[in-house]
Amino acid sequence: MTLKDKTAIVTGGSRGLGLGLVEALVDQGAKVTVVARGPEALKAVADRLGVATIQADITNEAAAHQIVGDVRPDILVLNAGTTPRMGRLDQLSWTDFSMAWETDVKAGLYWLQAALNVPLNPGSRVLVGSSGAAVTGSQMSGGYGGSKRMLWFMAKYANGVSQEKNLGIRFQAILPRMMILGTGIGDAAASAYAASMGITPGVFVSRFGSPMPPRAFGDRVVSVLEDPEFAEGIVFGLNGDDGVTVMEGAAA
Repeated sequence: MTLKDKTAIVTGGSRGLGLGLVEALVDQGAKVTVVARGPEALKAVADRLGVATIQADITNEAAAHQIVGDVRPDILVLNAGTTPRMGRLDQLSWTDFSMAWETDVKAGLYWLQAALNVPLNPGSRVLVGSSGAAVTGSQMSGGYGGSKRMLWFMAKYANGVSQEKNLGIRFQAILPRMMILGTGIGDAAASAYAASMGITPGVFVSRFGSPMPPRAFGDRVVSVLEDPEFAEGIVFGLNGDDGVTVMEGAAA
């Protein structure tokens, strides 16, 4: 897939990893619409990058269907999510524990359903933001790891629906395999783990290897979209050392 003149929606694209991806998509000539809640951050990204913006809550079901139906993107990236409350299992209330389920998973359901039911055009790609926590867990962030694994499953389920309905839409999960400072959730998680170990967040994050700042993340996602090698995979791990690795290929 060449990205020039392709239409793309990036949820949560006004900051952090989402912003890095928006920058990379714009550099490739894509026509990007950023969906986020904060009007000031949306204005800033529109002024700097010339993208279209829509202010919306990703957990609003009606908004998800309307935006997907109005824009009908070639590429839909479900990047937005909450920063979970950090703490040990014995310290978290159910409200804290379930934050990512009530935002990331709920939003994932609505936007995936919109992609399938509008539906998007054949050949469209939907990238679902997951996390390395979906593989190894994350004991300091409550239900976050489980929610990200559920999004991984949901991408697979959506592929099954696409095949059953002969829609020709490809759903793929993207997993950053490291904590990334400057992204909100990366800072919160690194600070919590570093404090429990008596080290600084920078030292803790260095254990993941070479850094992958938001723009480098964006470039890796672009490679998933453009490189034929990644056209049929379902789950991709991204980090600073290895770039992109296929964690789960297409079903036979």
